[in-house]
Formats: sequence, C-alpha cells, structure tokens
Amino acid sequence: MSNPSAYSKNIRGAFSYCVQQVRSYDYHHYLCLLQLLPDMRKAAFVLRAFNVETARAMDVASDPNTGLMRLLWWQDTIDKLFAKKKVEHPVAQALSSVISDYKISKHWLKRSVDARIKDASREGVIPETIADLEQYAEDTASTMLYMTLQAGGIRSTNVDHAASHIGKASGLLLLLKSLPYHGSRQGRIEYIPADVASRHGLLTTSNGGPEIKIESSEALPDAVFEVASVASLHLQKARELAPTIPPEALPVLLPAVPAQVLLDTLRRRNFNVFDSRISRGIHGISPLWYLLKLKWHAWRKTY
Repeated sequence: MSNPSAYSKNIRGAFSYCVQQVRSYDYHHYLCLLQLLPDMRKAAFVLRAFNVETARAMDVASDPNTGLMRLLWWQDTIDKLFAKKKVEHPVAQALSSVISDYKISKHWLKRSVDARIKDASREGVIPETIADLEQYAEDTASTMLYMTLQAGGIRSTNVDHAASHIGKASGLLLLLKSLPYHGSRQGRIEYIPADVASRHGLLTTSNGGPEIKIESSEALPDAVFEVASVASLHLQKARELAPTIPPEALPVLLPAVPAQVLLDTLRRRNFNVFDSRISRGIHGISPLWYLLKLKWHAWRKTY
C-alpha cells in the first residue's frame, strides 16, 4: 500500500460518515448502539449505515427505477467487497473493513439487499399474508441483529431465536408507522396484507389488482391492530428466552425497547397510524424519556 496513513484517514472518515448516517436517519437505533461494547459498536454502526443506505434507496430516488438501480448497485457492491475490490463509497469502504475484521457473513448482507430489491419490484402489489411481512422483517431487521451478534463472536441458538423475534417485531411495527408516508406518496396502502385487509373490509379491486385505498381508512386501525398484535407476540416470545441469553448478548437485543415504545404509542393512539403524535420525538415519546427507558433496560440487563 503506497500510503498507509492516507488509507487509515480515509477509513476513519468512512466510519465517521457511517455513525452520522445512523444518527441522522435511524436515531432510535443509534442510541441503542451506544450501549454496545466498543469492539462490537464499530461493526454495528457500519452495518446499520448499510441498512440506512438500502432502506432509503427507494425513498430518495427521483423515480422507482432509479431506486431499484441503487439497490442493484449495492447487490453488486457486496460481491465486489468480498472479492477484495475497492469501491469509492464511504459506507462501502467501512463495510469492507468490517467484513475483513469481523468475518461478517456475505449471506446476511445479500439476503438483506435481496429482500429490499424484491420489495421494490412489487410495483404496488400488496403482500398476501402477515407471514409475507414477517419474512420481509426477518430478512431486513433480524439480519442486522444476526450480523451484530456475529461481529461480537456470539454464537447461541437461543440468542438467534430472540434476535429473530425482535427483528420481526421491529420490522412489522416500523412498516405500520410508515403507512401514512408511503400512502401519501403512492395513493394506496401497501403494507397491510391482503388477508388482513379483506377481514376488515379494506380490500378493493381495480384494473391493477387488489388495493387498499387510503379513503377506506376508517377500518384501518382494526387492521393495524391485527398486525401489531403479531409484533407484540414476537416481543413476548423474545422475552421468554431472556433467562437463556448470555450477558454479552443482551445489549444487542436492546432494539426490543424501541419496538415496545412504538407498540405502546400505537396502542395509546388507538392504532390510528395517521395520528401525527406517533411521529413526534422518538416513536411518540420525548427523546429524554426514550433514552431513560433504554438506559434502564441496559442497566438492568433486560430487553
């Protein structure tokens, strides 16, 4: 390497960029990551920054095709990083270092991007069942926890099961919270499954197939409640595993706390996702109150 000091400076800059991206666009997880041990925290911030990049690809694009191309670029970038090829992007540079230092699995990274690509390619087609949404949450949210555990050298079937449940709960609840945003952009609700929508009289049919119109939102809280109840069950199952979780893994599972905060906020607002108070502060509560909750769980070694 011709200039090791310049390389180190670039990597430090890339890591700083990752931390800032998570702080700016995923603040509730940013505060969770601060509770991790320093060795694990570095990898966790890079992985979350990678998640920010792929999660926002469709939202920041000028049109769906551009967003999809960005996701396909990340799919190709992962292959390049594992082939030891240089990619001029700060998150990719930091990710390359983390892959090398922590032996992060290519399978999890690819699985996350593939799920985003599949979702972006649906072109307004709503999921058939809650199981479809759970799988999407598993592939995107749970994989972040799997890779963080991997970075910490933590191998435990029970921890993996707890991480799976927490990721599914978090993913489902964040999809519910995003309903007004996606609906306002596209004129329809996309993240209520067809079977749930049908049970609550929300499903309509157009030339493009089944749709859930925003105008049908009077029955929407009941459908939101049904999906949120599945998320609640996942949190319950994760906590039932708590006695079997090794102490070093407990901080990784702290994302259960923001998931519970969001669930409690939805409950207080009668599952009306169009209530603007849900988006105030952090998941509907003040940042200070959220931080105190997080610190309390971290201190008590619970999630």
